[in-house]
Amino acid sequence: MSTDAFLQRFGAPGSPQPDPVAAAQSAMRNALPKRFYETAGVLERDGLFHVALDGRTARTPARNPLAITSRPVAEALAAEWQAQGERIDPAVMPLTRLVNSALDGVSDQHEAVRAEIVRYAGSDALCYRASEPDNLVERQRDVWDPIIAGTEAALDARFTLTEGVMFAAQPAGLLDAVARRVADLSAPLALAGAHNVMTLSGSAILMLALADGRLDEEQAWTAAHLDEDYQIEIWGQDEDAAARRTIRRQEFAAAVLLLQHG
Repeated sequence: MSTDAFLQRFGAPGSPQPDPVAAAQSAMRNALPKRFYETAGVLERDGLFHVALDGRTARTPARNPLAITSRPVAEALAAEWQAQGERIDPAVMPLTRLVNSALDGVSDQHEAVRAEIVRYAGSDALCYRASEPDNLVERQRDVWDPIIAGTEAALDARFTLTEGVMFAAQPAGLLDAVARRVADLSAPLALAGAHNVMTLSGSAILMLALADGRLDEEQAWTAAHLDEDYQIEIWGQDEDAAARRTIRRQEFAAAVLLLQHG
C-alpha cells in the first residue's frame, strides 16, 4: 500500500473517501505548484520539531502544523522540501506524504490502524511457503526461519507455517501477543510507519523485527522480496516493474524511518 492509499484508508473521521481514479486524473490535470520558499529547515519550538519554510512552519493538507517529536524525522522532511526544484512534486516526497497521512488521519484512528496490523499478522506472507522447487524452499527456510524464530521469541508465541496459498489460521494467543506489542508503538508516526512497512513488505513479522532492531532496513527489504527476486533471476525484470520497485523502495525507507524514529 502506498502512502497515498494509506491516507485514503485512514482519512479524517467522517470524511468521504476520495475516488483514487478521479484523484489521479485530477492530479494529472493540475500543474505542480511552484516552489514558494528559499530554504527548508527545522525549528524547535514548544517541545516539537517544526519543518520550517523560510522560517514559517509548513502545513499538512488538512492545515495541521508539520511539527513532530522526532528531530531525525523532521530533518529528513526538511531535506525533502529543500531538494525540490522550481515546482513541488509530492511524488518524490514519500516521507512528507506519509507524515501528512499520519498527522491528518492516523492521529484520530490509532486503534483502527493497530487492529489492521493484527489482522495482517493473521495471514503473514512469511508463513506461506513454496513446496517446490527445492532451491526456493531452501532459500525461504534459510532466510525466513531465523526471522520468524526471533519474532516468536520476542512475542513468546508461535506462528503456524503452511505450504501453498490456502489460508492457515494463526493461534489466538499469537494474535493477542501481536496486539500487545503493537500497542507499544507510539502514534501517530511510528504507527503509520509500522503500517506502511507491513503493507509494502507483506509481513507483520518483518515489521516487528525492524521495530525491535533485529533486522536493518536492507535486510528486511531483501527478505520481503525473496520470492520476487527468485523469479527475476529466472525470467528477468522489465523496466516498468523495476521503476515501480524503485518507488516502493523509497516509500519503504520512509516508513522504516518513522517506525524506528517516530
